[in-house]
Amino acid sequence: MTKELIHATMATLTETQTLTGRAAGTPAPTPAPAPAPARDAEHDAALARASRLDALLGAPLDPANPHGLAALIAADARREPPAETEQLLAETGLGAEFVPAEFGGRLTRADLLAKVLRPVFRRDVALGFGYGITSLFGTAAVWAAGTERQRADTAALLLGGGRASIVHHEVAHANAILRDEFTAAPAPAPASASAPGAAGYTLSGRKDVIMNASRSAAWVVWARTAPERGPRSHSVLLLRPDELPAGTVARLPRVPTPGMRGGLFSGLEFTGVPVPSSALVGRPGEGVALALRTFQVNRCLIPALAVSAADTVLHSAVRAVSPGRGGRTVRRWYKPLTGVFADLLACDSMATVALRSLSLLPERAHVLAAAVKYVVPDLLREDLEALASVLGSHGYEHGSPQYGSLDKLVRDLPVAGLGHTGTAACQAVIVPQLRSLAERSWFRAEEPPEGLFSAGAALPSLDYRLLGIASGDDFLSASLIGSAARLEGHRSAAGGGTADLAALAELAETFVGELRGLRARCLRIPEGREALTDPAVVVLSDRYALLLAAAAVLGVWEARHGADGAGGGDPFLADPAWAVLALTRLGRRMGIAVPELPDGVLDRVLRELVGRYEDGRSCDLDGLRLAH
Repeated sequence: MTKELIHATMATLTETQTLTGRAAGTPAPTPAPAPAPARDAEHDAALARASRLDALLGAPLDPANPHGLAALIAADARREPPAETEQLLAETGLGAEFVPAEFGGRLTRADLLAKVLRPVFRRDVALGFGYGITSLFGTAAVWAAGTERQRADTAALLLGGGRASIVHHEVAHANAILRDEFTAAPAPAPASASAPGAAGYTLSGRKDVIMNASRSAAWVVWARTAPERGPRSHSVLLLRPDELPAGTVARLPRVPTPGMRGGLFSGLEFTGVPVPSSALVGRPGEGVALALRTFQVNRCLIPALAVSAADTVLHSAVRAVSPGRGGRTVRRWYKPLTGVFADLLACDSMATVALRSLSLLPERAHVLAAAVKYVVPDLLREDLEALASVLGSHGYEHGSPQYGSLDKLVRDLPVAGLGHTGTAACQAVIVPQLRSLAERSWFRAEEPPEGLFSAGAALPSLDYRLLGIASGDDFLSASLIGSAARLEGHRSAAGGGTADLAALAELAETFVGELRGLRARCLRIPEGREALTDPAVVVLSDRYALLLAAAAVLGVWEARHGADGAGGGDPFLADPAWAVLALTRLGRRMGIAVPELPDGVLDRVLRELVGRYEDGRSCDLDGLRLAH
């Protein structure tokens, strides 16, 4: 992580809090209170839409299915978008999922959007990006700060099957949005202009790699509008390509990429493009603040969808070692298989909690969102390596619909923004907050509402306008402390059916002890920006992010355990076994002493994994039955 990136982010966080009218510790506008926990009709409707979409996409392993893995892998090898499948998604009106319900779409919450999109990403990450999720990323600034006209026009575009591209920073610049790819200089004011900025801008600059630039009907551009560096240097412009003067925009050639090979990446070069003032999204100089606020959704959503892609590889690995399918016995590989399964549940727990927090606690989700994008990709990369060892020679069947998903996903994930540059950007968000969190929040903050962890509990709608920046209140660490306190009575239990709970209680207390030690270390971080680029300080962000993952696992397990007790939950998720295994693996990654796994834990997790494989169910928290 570069010093420039972390210093720029620290300055941006400080100044954009002022720009948006809030500072650390100052509450954002209060959203509507969450409804009392009740059966969430929106949640059930989203799962129903996901099931319908999965059925329409058909059996992934059917060689005759035009939307199956064979067809998608073949299109990837040809470096072409899977046209027939994209047409199917268009016919189902998937674009409506990216439009807030208030503008005629179906987007109500980010956690529900992830559920609906998982059937697509389970088959092909490039398809999910290429068909439309990048349209959500591009239009997020419009939903957060656009005028009523901009929102209505953008909604009509997406509802009609159109796409939007996000045009901002270069990956080569370590995801720093403060770089000079585009400049929008004030245009000469006409004699009749009566308001500042009425003349608009003159846009120039170039970017070589943009998803769907060649086929998008809207470009959302982050451009420099002030010469000085800082959080007020950039603004957001909403452009319609068909409205720009001829000869001012050059469409650059397609750029081949090592992963997501079917994605259409190409460039744009603007030369003195006249842009009307009506194209400005939000206020002049609000670009960086909008990025920090809206990118929270992206940072949570992409890892949640990557879990479903890894789920496909896990199914492939179980298939490869299952008796009767030309493979070895699954029990020989029970440790890596159960470990990956537990990791996927942990990743899904963390991502889902973060996605739900965007609706329930939007002013306080900023650091958690960065931690999700930090932790989940690392866990998934380790898991794919473990599954490669299980697949053995099958892992080298690059074009195989049975096993080729591993090879493709390893190439696709870095291009999807889950590589080292994404990690550096997330560290740049977390590291500057560590001392403040230690001083003001850890062991002081209140626990979040129970609805944060309960899949069936209704939540407020996602409102991009409420998303805040670094409030200084860490609700998930408070949940970790609360979970440990509630499990305290089980720590001394032994024998019978309580060994798992005893292990879970011991793990919870161990992680609280780690938080206590982390707090002591973070309180010693020297004042001043230079300390924040010290590698020893950066390492603290690693431990902190893993502690948040542990807190999410405990919170989700508690919610599912309670739901099962009420007769409405999944018995496996209510069982401590998966949580014990997931937390044990997180603890070992942190290098801390963890208790030995109780007898029977791995057996129960393996039995559930094999059962889900045989029943054709997903290996995430939902456990949905899939087309097969």
